[in-house]
Amino acid sequence: MHFREKNPMEKDEIIKYTTKISTDWEIIENHHLQRVWKFSDFKEALEFLNITAEVCENENHHANFELGWAFVKILIWTHDVDGLTKKDFELALKFEEVANIE
Repeated sequence: MHFREKNPMEKDEIIKYTTKISTDWEIIENHHLQRVWKFSDFKEALEFLNITAEVCENENHHANFELGWAFVKILIWTHDVDGLTKKDFELALKFEEVANIE
């Protein structure tokens, strides 16, 4: 059973958690995390998207994806609370691990 947070993080807590993730992540309006990964072609971008989508399935926490030629843009927030929670930062770290493996 997964613990569900009931409220989004406040700005000071968001700032604290940003130190745990890459500076390539942007905090948008204290509501969601956003990052763009660049690749050499569409196929590499699609492979990365598929791997990170599988991470979302395994975590039962789903990001929003935008796929284009040689890039993947990912937005993360907790939809249930309409804002950022600890699990969003944990998911961002898992995506970073995936990116470092490739």
